[in-house]
Amino acid sequence: MSEARRFPIKVLAGLVILKSAGMANFLNKNVPGIRVPEELIEELKAAGKEKALETGMDIAARHIRRLKEENICDGVHIMAIGMEDKVPVIMQKAGLL
Repeated sequence: MSEARRFPIKVLAGLVILKSAGMANFLNKNVPGIRVPEELIEELKAAGKEKALETGMDIAARHIRRLKEENICDGVHIMAIGMEDKVPVIMQKAGLL
């Protein structure tokens, strides 16, 4: 993202809410341009099925906070993929509400 700051344009980060380690692996294998780091996949695995979605929401909130604090981009596109009701919760966890 820091490379994008070289240009006089607005930059949005795109974040997918991860529901599980399986979803993260699927995205890595099948969606060009998406890369979920192994440490996040391990974090989701460690959470177990019962807490994987909550962990995915925490991961998204953590990334949003970092992006904002470090002025990495101008905004975030939260791709909730059928979980639009989770967006306000993530925004609250990120300290935006």
